[in-house]
Amino acid sequence: MTALTLISHPLCPFVQRAAIVLLEKDVAFDRINVDLSSKPDWFLAISPTGKVPVLKVRRPNAADAMLFESVVICEYLNETLGGAPMYPSDALLRAQHRAWIEFASQTLAEGWQFLHARDSSTADVKRAAFRERLGKLEAAIGDGPFFAGAAFGMVDAVYAPLFRYFGIIDAKVAQQVFDGLPRISVWRSALAERASVKEAVVDDYANLFLTHLRQQEALIAAT
Repeated sequence: MTALTLISHPLCPFVQRAAIVLLEKDVAFDRINVDLSSKPDWFLAISPTGKVPVLKVRRPNAADAMLFESVVICEYLNETLGGAPMYPSDALLRAQHRAWIEFASQTLAEGWQFLHARDSSTADVKRAAFRERLGKLEAAIGDGPFFAGAAFGMVDAVYAPLFRYFGIIDAKVAQQVFDGLPRISVWRSALAERASVKEAVVDDYANLFLTHLRQQEALIAAT
């Protein structure tokens, strides 16, 4: 048994954040997938929100501790595990990184809504809203290849699951989203090649996601 267990779902982007940090820290962990369409009682007992991820932390002389909310889990892992720190040491830069992590929440929502649009007019509106947020993010990115330069950090772990979607869908659709955003395009490519990002999902993740889009009758699933 390992000290850490990640309660998961194969498609959840928030779970991927925690998995990426665990892999970056090179720490062994167990992973248990939950059927979110039929949540078991044991899961509801440990997840106040009824959502994943939940991180179970085994303690030698006390009951297991449960952590929920992906960013909280990621920050706990960063603070308690070895490896390179995933935030800048400078307090102002660290705060700025945390602000862009907060910015990721609505950015992910906009991207998710675009991906799940069922008609072209809705897709156009959602793509424009998503691109507007990406434009603000583009202006904040450093010289690359990652968000703040050569070192992979927490901001990278948070955004990688979002950008993964666009490496799965039709390339022409993705190009419409990222055209004119050269820094994000470089960033996306670097994240896609990062070992921790690749290993954070199951081997058949792409097929699972495309199947999900078809089940949701998303317009892009027909392209």
